[in-house]
Amino acid sequence: SQVNQALSKHLQMERPDKFAILAMLTRLRQICCEPRILYENITTASSKLLYCLDLLETLRENHQRVLLFSSFTSVLDILEEELIKRRFSYLKLTGNNTKQQRRDMVQQFQNGLTDVFLISLKAGGTGLNLTAASAVIHFDPWWNVSAQNQATDRAYRIGQHNNVQVVKLIAKDTIEEKIMHLQELKQDLSDSIIHLNDGLITSMSKDEIMDLF
Repeated sequence: SQVNQALSKHLQMERPDKFAILAMLTRLRQICCEPRILYENITTASSKLLYCLDLLETLRENHQRVLLFSSFTSVLDILEEELIKRRFSYLKLTGNNTKQQRRDMVQQFQNGLTDVFLISLKAGGTGLNLTAASAVIHFDPWWNVSAQNQATDRAYRIGQHNNVQVVKLIAKDTIEEKIMHLQELKQDLSDSIIHLNDGLITSMSKDEIMDLF
């Protein structure tokens, strides 16, 4: 309700503040992923996180090695804590890693030394050859569809001989479902939200923006 009140104020402006709208969208996306990112008083894991961990357990039991992507490094931090508790072997790649660390982690994963490779959107969308993976999980949807496909393709580079299972985790009846639907209607939605291009956010009607919330 607080977000909707703030949104109403922005929509009353002659030119709505697209940066403010993006910030509101991001906050709602984070809540869908893991409310503990935003609220210190929440101590239990989200249903999405628990489902993801169950899925990872199943994949490990079946000897499948996983690439797990998220737009939020804070989500990867929480996943890292949970993987440690469950004795997974893992790697985590974010924009803070050096080029050498990046190369070393790719080699470790390709050599079969880890179960799960946690990868952030900014760090792992391109330039990685991770054909040792047999499963890809997108923890949260990337509004830029082409970038999401590029990330999935990390497991489909030359040299891949396995069938690769791809799973997208979408919270039902949330902004995640709404934006996935809008992607089908407006192909340039993702670029507008990620890159703040002139176009979709500013050209969407007030009703269309409200429907996201």
